[in-house]
Amino acid sequence: MSSQTNVLDRLSPLWESTTVPPRWVIWHAAADESFVFDREFNIPVEVDDAVLGEVLCRMRKVGAPEGAAYPGRPCG
Repeated sequence: MSSQTNVLDRLSPLWESTTVPPRWVIWHAAADESFVFDREFNIPVEVDDAVLGEVLCRMRKVGAPEGAAYPGRPCG
């Protein structure tokens, strides 16, 4: 459990940020796939499957936006 706690501590900026517009959003890329997306770097954030559910729960609790539309900028 302590390694999971360490991972959650490392990822805590994902649900503690107060930037407007939000830097991190929840992206539903497919019906059964959700990702944390970093809009500043225009890429999905690597979150281990073991803690993804908890990260998404914490992000939702603080009101992180989420949706199925691609949240990033066009590449290129």
